[in-house]
Amino acid sequence: MGYTGASGGGDGEMDKLQETFVELLRRAATDLPKDVEEAIERAHGEERRGTPAHSALGIILQNTASAREESAPLCQDTGTHTWYVHLPDGTETAPLLKAIRAATAVATKKAFLRPNLVDSVTGTNTGDNLGAGHPLVHFRPWKRDALHVDVLLKGGGCENCSSQYALPEARLGAGRDLAGVRAAMLDAVHRAQGLGCAPGILGVAIGTDRAGGCAAAKEQFLRLVHDVHPDPKLAALESDVLAHANRLGVGPMGFGGRTTLLGVKATALHRLPASFFVTVAYMCWAWRRASVSVQGREVRFSQMSQLARTLRRAAPRRGGGR
Repeated sequence: MGYTGASGGGDGEMDKLQETFVELLRRAATDLPKDVEEAIERAHGEERRGTPAHSALGIILQNTASAREESAPLCQDTGTHTWYVHLPDGTETAPLLKAIRAATAVATKKAFLRPNLVDSVTGTNTGDNLGAGHPLVHFRPWKRDALHVDVLLKGGGCENCSSQYALPEARLGAGRDLAGVRAAMLDAVHRAQGLGCAPGILGVAIGTDRAGGCAAAKEQFLRLVHDVHPDPKLAALESDVLAHANRLGVGPMGFGGRTTLLGVKATALHRLPASFFVTVAYMCWAWRRASVSVQGREVRFSQMSQLARTLRRAAPRRGGGR
């Protein structure tokens, strides 16, 4: 028996799904993915003892352990919530959206999430993290008889460090090629400095239009720290930018040091001849994501998104992650 969804399930099934989504949000907000934690541990070991960089990473690791133990938010900014819902073709989406919104309110009430959402006109806090455009939910029908849901939390401070470039960019000497893309990516890191709560992660979309680039760049944060892009050119670009960014000396929280970025994740999409956009999304060290699969009565939580699974099948991983 697969996922029956709204086409075959009743209120009882939706209530159980709501409970599942509350737990998914708890895990996303309080339990840093193992691959991210291991990357921070490695960075901590590489920074010189007694330096602000070493101290900052040590505090981050202590905070990570405490948040997991106490089911408390990793950061006071529990961020905007982006959901990626893979569902059987033909499933009604309205009941799923209702369950997601209800779970968001419950998770806020239980203090897994802070009430961070405010009305852009009045400044009034909604109190439950529900409002116009939030949470953002992407529904993706597929042929499988199961439900898979990924949720991503992204704080406002690191979102402020995201940027978009239209190539060519004379200021950078960046043309419409991968060398120009590289220049834009490194410029984004340099401009962010420590303001995005470094060490950060870059999610990069090459091509498409402005709106599509923002969505695709953010989706790259569903990948694992040490995965390898199946396209050799993009894999080389990711590795090169990561190495050069970590020689900029920005370091954790902008204190200087060897670890400015934990990872670089890029994708390339088709574009119109008139436009060449490079969209750079910046994620802070609190790279919060969680996943759940539902098939029949079986519910499986993990730290492996559908995108990560797809890339893992397409290319080998470079150590770490799970």
